[in-house]
Amino acid sequence: MTTTSEIPTPALLLDRAKLESNAAFMTGRAKQLGVQLRPHMKTAKSVDVARIATAGNFGGITVSTLAEARYFMKAGLRDITYAVGLAPSKIDEALSLASLGADLNVLTDNIELARYLISRAAGQSDSPLSLLIEIDCGDRRGGVAPDSAALLEIARLVNGRAGVLFAGVLTHAGHSYACSSVNEIAQVAEDERAAAVLAAQRIRDLGMACDTVSVGSTPTATHARHLDGVTEMRPGVYMFGDLDQVGLESLPDDRIAVSVLASVIGAYPDRLIVDAGGLALSKDTSAQRHNPNIGYGRVVGLRGASVVKANQEHGIIMAEDPGVLRDVKVGDRVRIVPNHVCMTAAAHPGYYVVNGTKVLDRWPRINGWEQWTVATRKAK
Repeated sequence: MTTTSEIPTPALLLDRAKLESNAAFMTGRAKQLGVQLRPHMKTAKSVDVARIATAGNFGGITVSTLAEARYFMKAGLRDITYAVGLAPSKIDEALSLASLGADLNVLTDNIELARYLISRAAGQSDSPLSLLIEIDCGDRRGGVAPDSAALLEIARLVNGRAGVLFAGVLTHAGHSYACSSVNEIAQVAEDERAAAVLAAQRIRDLGMACDTVSVGSTPTATHARHLDGVTEMRPGVYMFGDLDQVGLESLPDDRIAVSVLASVIGAYPDRLIVDAGGLALSKDTSAQRHNPNIGYGRVVGLRGASVVKANQEHGIIMAEDPGVLRDVKVGDRVRIVPNHVCMTAAAHPGYYVVNGTKVLDRWPRINGWEQWTVATRKAK
């Protein structure tokens, strides 16, 4: 059996047991809160991970690109919410996915986009798209206010149209990541819940159905006091965890499932150089909100050591006590726990699935927004 000493570096390692533990936790959390779990696959982007995350749940997933939607649909995961505001240029691709059998929910907060979608979808009544209205619950990224006239205008426009089904409302408390305490996150979770429920009730007061009331982020799903009136939640990063989530108390340090394996290419009295830089780790500094000394990732097994500088392919490791680096030699391998696993994973083609130092499998992932093939051309 292959071990982590035999694979090329930098490499993305995924601890299967920790992944399964994290998935079981959130499945149990959804049941406790009385909602369905529609895991967000934007971090993992892997069918193999999705099968673990959807086990024991209703089978729906969330994605952040239409490339992901196509990839998961081909693997048999057909109940999909594309939780990014729909661009006009992507409507035909979304309609194509629906015609191929995807049960696809799309998202908007814009009345003109809704009108254009209706016009494009009018001839596709046999395989309609479902539309969710995006609600702003305080993140200020996108969405209409839950008490706005625009909410009802979009709902009235879409209701009863051929080719488009009005599905409900969706919101995301992205500002939960800026919180500094569990109580603060719990309050943001309540604001998120209340905004979605208010929006849904206003639509129902018009005599229209509003079946889906969707909320979600890993911090709010973990720390919400209740989700009364909500039908589903869409957390995603909980599957892997990272140093930012540990700082937010969304999961304990020992449940971080992903790390970057790197080779030491330079060993000096005060520092190490590894072959994992900004591309392998990302330059996300989110976890520094909770620990200013964490740099670009924490080194496993070297007390107080972190990646303090990240060039494209070089990572510079230093420690509070340089003595902990003394016995590390060129050619040794280290694991680095990421600040923000979504960004870290995005640069890798897939996961080396591990149990300790044993490599159990390799799981590919879908990256990017388009999938290109290179045509072979004959020389003239």
